[in-house]
Amino acid sequence: MSAEVRIHGPSHGPAVVCVNGGQARAVEGTWSASLEWLVGRVAPRFPQLRFAEVKYRIKSWNHFESCVEDARHALDQVGAERILLLGFSMGGAVAISVADDPRVVGVLGLAPWIPHQLSVEPLRGRRLDVIHGSLDRALPGIPGVSPASSRTGFERAQALGVPGSYTLIRGALHAIALRAGRPVPLPRAHAWAEHVATHLEPFA
Repeated sequence: MSAEVRIHGPSHGPAVVCVNGGQARAVEGTWSASLEWLVGRVAPRFPQLRFAEVKYRIKSWNHFESCVEDARHALDQVGAERILLLGFSMGGAVAISVADDPRVVGVLGLAPWIPHQLSVEPLRGRRLDVIHGSLDRALPGIPGVSPASSRTGFERAQALGVPGSYTLIRGALHAIALRAGRPVPLPRAHAWAEHVATHLEPFA
């Protein structure tokens, strides 16, 4: 069994590969409501870009290496010569881990989990941009990533000479959308979409 990749857009050209978050318990992968909503909102503005959503075999940070393998599989499946990785939550760590692929030009982390033990060396020669909600935090039974945590990871990358930017969205939570049959945007979701589009413009 391998990861599933859902591709939107043209069959050729640069690609945005979107990798999802996770949880402690090992469960079968699902499509991310946050990424699905974002792609649906942003992709029509960039018809020249391919957007690829990745569904892990197992979405758990306790199976992190499996998620990294799934992301590398997705890079091959997409087959683009230029790739921007868009990583949400745990997907930020996954994206950083596979950024050493020669096709990758950078990572756009959305509320990215960048634990202190994660090497940021794969970002050398790439770019790291981070967008984070100011109200993000872990709650009992609900995963979250504090802005202070992603800021520390961002600064570790900067210390290696990795260029980038850090943007805080006031009033935004950890997730961008929740699933209720279809993805339903949370407060400030449209601000997330605008910031993502701003970062995609130079890549497109």
